[in-house]
Amino acid sequence: MATRNVLAFDFGASSGRAILGRFDGDKITLQETHRFANEPVQAQGRLQWDVLRLLHETRQGLAKSYAAAPYASFSIDTWGVDYGLLDARGRLLENPVHYRDGRTSHAIEEVCARIPRQALYARTGTQLIHFNTLFQLHVAQQEQPQLLALADRLLFMPDLLAYFLTGEKYSEFSIASTSQLLSPGALQWNTGLLAQLGLPSRLLGPLVDAGARSGGLTDETCELCGIPPAEYIACCAHDTASAVAAVPQPQGRALYISSGTWSLMGVERRTPLLTAPAAQANVTNEGGYGRSIRLLKNIAGLWLLQECRRQWRKEGQDLSFADMAKAALAAPAFARIIDPDDPCFMAPGNMPARIADYCSRHGMTPPQTIGETLRCVYESLAARYAATLDTLQALTGARYTAIHIVGGGCQDRVLSQWTADACGLPVICGPVEATATGNLMVQLIALGELEDLSQGREMVARSFAPVTYAPHPAPQWDEALARLAALQP
Repeated sequence: MATRNVLAFDFGASSGRAILGRFDGDKITLQETHRFANEPVQAQGRLQWDVLRLLHETRQGLAKSYAAAPYASFSIDTWGVDYGLLDARGRLLENPVHYRDGRTSHAIEEVCARIPRQALYARTGTQLIHFNTLFQLHVAQQEQPQLLALADRLLFMPDLLAYFLTGEKYSEFSIASTSQLLSPGALQWNTGLLAQLGLPSRLLGPLVDAGARSGGLTDETCELCGIPPAEYIACCAHDTASAVAAVPQPQGRALYISSGTWSLMGVERRTPLLTAPAAQANVTNEGGYGRSIRLLKNIAGLWLLQECRRQWRKEGQDLSFADMAKAALAAPAFARIIDPDDPCFMAPGNMPARIADYCSRHGMTPPQTIGETLRCVYESLAARYAATLDTLQALTGARYTAIHIVGGGCQDRVLSQWTADACGLPVICGPVEATATGNLMVQLIALGELEDLSQGREMVARSFAPVTYAPHPAPQWDEALARLAALQP
C-alpha cells in the first residue's frame, strides 16, 4: 500500500514537537519536523502559559511538516487540567494559568468544606490534587468573578490550540477527564456538582471521543502557513492517554508508567474504581481510548531531576542526563530517602536546596555532592514506584507480572533498572515517543488504516524494539519502602 502520512503535535511542560508519522501498512516511522521551547511566563503575580507563542510554533510545525511530506490529518495532545477562556466572539480573555502557579494551594480545603472528600471522589472519580480544573475554577470564581461572567466557553489546552487552527470548539474525553468536572467514566459534564459549588456549567461545550473527525484548517490558517487544507482528528488529547494507547500489547498482567516530567503509573480498566480505599489512596480514574479508564497515580517523576539540572546550570555546571546518571551511580547507596511527592517539591526553584532542607527536617544528613543528591532522587522515585505497585495491587486484587515504561524517561537506564529492582518485576521500556505514537495511531484508526486499538498496538510492537530490565531484588529496597512509608503524614 502507499504510505499514509499523519502529523502529531505533542506539547510537554517544557517543550513541544511536531512529529510526522509515515505508515506503510505494517510499521510506522517517525520524523521530528519542528521542536520548540514551551516556557511559562511569570507576570503580574501569575505563572502563565505563553499560548500565542505556542500557536505560532504550531503553525510553523504545520508548514515545515507539509514541506517534509504532505499529510492527511493532524492532531494535538498536551498536559491536563489547564484551560483558556473565550468570550462570546471567540476571543481569548487571558493567558491560561500554569498548573504550578500557587493560586490554588488552599483550594481543596475550601471546596471540601462544602463537599466532603469522600463524596467529591465518589461523584468524580478524580484524585484530589489542588491544580485540578475544578479547583482552578473555584479560585477564579473567588478572585476574578468578572472574568467568568465575560466568558462564554472553556477549552482545555489541546482543544484551545485546535480551535485557533480550525474554529471548532469542543472538548475531547481524555483531556476533559483530568478536570474533575466529569461524571465518573462518562462522556457527561457533572453539572450538578458545578451547580452545588456555584460554578457556571454554561462554559462547558460539547464532548467528543478520541477519533472524532471534526473538520479542518481554517482558510486563515492555510494562508498563514502556505499549505492546503488538512483534516483535524481528535486524538487522546491528554498526553498520558495517548502514551497509554501506544503501550504494546502485554503478556500477562502489566502496569504502565508514562515517564516524563510526571510519572503516571497505573492500569487500564473498563469501569472506574470508586471504593473508599481508592479514595483514601487518592488514585484517579481518567479517560482513555474507547472510553477505557486509566486507573493511575500521579508521581513527581523526572521533575526533580529536571529542576536540579536547571539549578546546576545556573551555577555553571551544565550536566547531561548521562552525566547525572553516572554521578548517581558513584554515590553511596540508600543514604537517604525522600518523598518525591511532597508539596515542597511542586513549584519551580532551587531543587537541590529543597532536597537538602527536606532531609534536614526529617532527621537525615543532607546530600553534600551532586551525586548524593541524584542518588537520593533516583532511589526515592524507584521506591515510590514500588509503593504504588503495592497500592494498585491491593486496590484491584490483581498481581501484576511486568511494568511497561513508555515516554522519554524510559531512556534512563539507571531509573529503569532500579525500578525493576525495587518492584521485583521485569521492566519493559519503549517506545520512547509513546505520546506522539499514540496520537498518530488514533488518527490512523479514524482514517481506516488500522482496524482498532489492538491492531494499532500490534503495529507499535512491530515498529519499536523494546529494552527489558530483569529485576535484581535486594533487602535494601524493602528497607527503603519502609522509610518512605514512615515519611507519610
